[in-house]
Amino acid sequence: MSRMHSIGFGARLGLAVVLAVAVTDACLAQSANRQLTHNANGWLRTVTPNGEIDSSNPFFQSLGSNGRSCASCHRQAEGWTLSVNEVRRRFAASGGRDPLFRPVDGAVSPLADVSSLAARRRAYAMLLTHAVIRIGLPMPVPAEFTLTAVDDPYGYASASELSLFRRPLPATNLMWVTGVMWDGRETFAPFQPPMDAAIHHAVLDASLTAQARDAILGHEQAGSAPDDATLARIVAFESHLVTAQDRDHGAGALYTDGAMAGARILQQQRFWVGINDSLGGDPAGAAFDAAAMRLFDDWRHITPRHRGDTQSAARAAISRGEQLFDSLPIDITGVAGLNDTTGKAVIHGTCSTCHNAPNIGNHSVGAPLDIGTADAAQRTPDMPLYTLTNTSTGEVVQSTDPGLAMLTGKWADIGKFKGPILRGVGAHPPYFHNGMAATLHDVVDYYDSRFNIGMSGQQKDDLVAFLKAL
Repeated sequence: MSRMHSIGFGARLGLAVVLAVAVTDACLAQSANRQLTHNANGWLRTVTPNGEIDSSNPFFQSLGSNGRSCASCHRQAEGWTLSVNEVRRRFAASGGRDPLFRPVDGAVSPLADVSSLAARRRAYAMLLTHAVIRIGLPMPVPAEFTLTAVDDPYGYASASELSLFRRPLPATNLMWVTGVMWDGRETFAPFQPPMDAAIHHAVLDASLTAQARDAILGHEQAGSAPDDATLARIVAFESHLVTAQDRDHGAGALYTDGAMAGARILQQQRFWVGINDSLGGDPAGAAFDAAAMRLFDDWRHITPRHRGDTQSAARAAISRGEQLFDSLPIDITGVAGLNDTTGKAVIHGTCSTCHNAPNIGNHSVGAPLDIGTADAAQRTPDMPLYTLTNTSTGEVVQSTDPGLAMLTGKWADIGKFKGPILRGVGAHPPYFHNGMAATLHDVVDYYDSRFNIGMSGQQKDDLVAFLKAL
């Protein structure tokens, strides 16, 4: 089987070329090729094959009727997606008239009043609060369930079109995705082994092409699809973007003193569909290794040399967080797509059981899961709630978003979503498919509560420090 990229998992990523000189913040700010952007945690880097961000690519051009482009929702500084702060900044600067704010999917309802500033603030409340886009999908036919009740605070959703509020996924690090869109609706074929590099590339290219076409027709409201050459240019651009945190305000450069983070190392990360699969499906025959993240191994023995040694303290926290990610015991229960498919009521795992792609952090196979983020218990008053009834058993479940089930019509798929890539995750809060977690601390708190892990405050802080360094 051919392999994508060249660095061996579990091996030291010996790339001296990118481990050389620490760059000062002043030099970073003057980056001529626009690869570096500043965020709350430090500096984020995006690398491309030619070392430039090609702003002439149709990714940045409005191809529809409403002024939007792909870049309207996929912003480099936010890890090629959106953050709440970015949304609010653009609303304030434009009075809610920036192309991002369009009733078709930016508003709580396509019929929302946008005639005044106050009305636009109400209409785009979900964007302003959770940085989510409204996806309108009809109930699937046939389906193993029916929609028996709708509680939509905006008075629009029905069986003909459910309002599903979802985060725009990052348009970067796409060479490693194993499902396109949260519910996989643009996935051309299942990302399951055996799938060699050529097939993986072909399936990914077809999936991203379909996604780009549908986004231009839908989100940009184009009257007709762009030509194949335009779509090919968009896909070629976004599929070669590689993004990761490059520098941390406290820890400094994340690729020095033996550390292996940063986008320039990430772009050479070895990957194939099924690599390090936690259920034993790695086509290379290798056993699952829970130590899926090995970026900061060489920082494990760092300790502050004196009270004011803040850099060493920050690096030690990041390294501790990585070790927690790989080894903190988690009794995984009640996760549809995992516990039910394996027949195991309890799986003794770690964070890397699901985030198993080495040094990347997503599923290495297509494996949408239900971890409860769409459950009625997590609903906030601004989110629609749907009551679904099983047509065979009469069982009832309430969900803010049926997820994969909207495509398959299967009862077992209600609430399932793909796990996103974790690299660059600190740049684009909020989190989960619906933006329900405002910060990475909220994400860690959710998992701690959901699986009764019992993390200490220090462990939570360390895990967050690690995630911000990705």
